[in-house]
Amino acid sequence: MRIGVISDTHGLFDRSITRHFAGVEHILHAGDIGPGDVLAQLARIAPVTAVSGNVDGFDASGIPVEQTVELAGHRVAIYHRLYEGGRLTREGMDVLARIRPALCVYGHTHQPKAEWRDGVLLFNPGSAGPKRFRLPRAVGLLLFQNGSIETQHIILADRAE
Repeated sequence: MRIGVISDTHGLFDRSITRHFAGVEHILHAGDIGPGDVLAQLARIAPVTAVSGNVDGFDASGIPVEQTVELAGHRVAIYHRLYEGGRLTREGMDVLARIRPALCVYGHTHQPKAEWRDGVLLFNPGSAGPKRFRLPRAVGLLLFQNGSIETQHIILADRAE
């Protein structure tokens, strides 16, 4: 099973994502969706599960703040602000303790990252929105195969197509 992972679009849908996510079975958006039709554009590629982020106004957006999905027999948590200031947030720790996922997809930091923490794979695809800071624009892919989870980051051009 191949899954597209995206976050921090901030209202920007980069047409290159259609190419990078070709053939994915599902897309996870880890928040800070922003204005516009980003989710509708993604839904043209594959079914989408999304959470809201701080840019979206969290609960005010009508999009859940956290989601849990089962993918290829793995419990996957999606939560935008897992990390802030280089540390797990209190709310993020609560999500991990409550849901006990095999994998947690998150955003907020704009930093592409994959790391294991206490037996949980934490995956941030990076930001697919307008370039900010000195971080690359990026999206991610997850490959669930033979009981394992492989991660990949795809670096996007500095400017959207």
